[in-house]
Amino acid sequence: MNLERERVLARQLLQEGKKEKAMLLLKKKRYQEQLLDKTENQISNLERMVQDIEFTQIEMKVIEGLKIGNECLNKMHQVMSIEEVERIIGETQDAVEYQRQIDEILAGGLTEEDEDAILEELNTITQEQMELPEVPSEPLPEQIPGTFSLCALQLWLLVLLSSVQ
Repeated sequence: MNLERERVLARQLLQEGKKEKAMLLLKKKRYQEQLLDKTENQISNLERMVQDIEFTQIEMKVIEGLKIGNECLNKMHQVMSIEEVERIIGETQDAVEYQRQIDEILAGGLTEEDEDAILEELNTITQEQMELPEVPSEPLPEQIPGTFSLCALQLWLLVLLSSVQ
């Protein structure tokens, strides 16, 4: 290393009696050491800045990704309203019931006589067990506070029906 060589040279100058030249050489050596330390600190600071910039760029990409994701979700919510979902669920339930009826027909289930007998028995049982209450004379409120809306009730029934099947 150059600094070590200058120290050896300063020692030689002292042995030769050239104290001032040795002192000047040691000052030069000391200045170079300080300059090297400053340079190393500056390089270290620059490396830290580069790391900070890179991390900030990554953070910006994450934030941009979140922003795009939120915009996408909002657009999807605009396309699919609750009413649309309820309509689709209703149509799906109707289609499932229709397919069940087709399956029963294709399976060669019950004859028409059997169906009539079953319906007659059902009506008999229903009439025996059913005691209807009197119909109120005043009009019913549109929705009682604290109760379910018609749509929420339909959705609950659909969930219940699908869990039974």
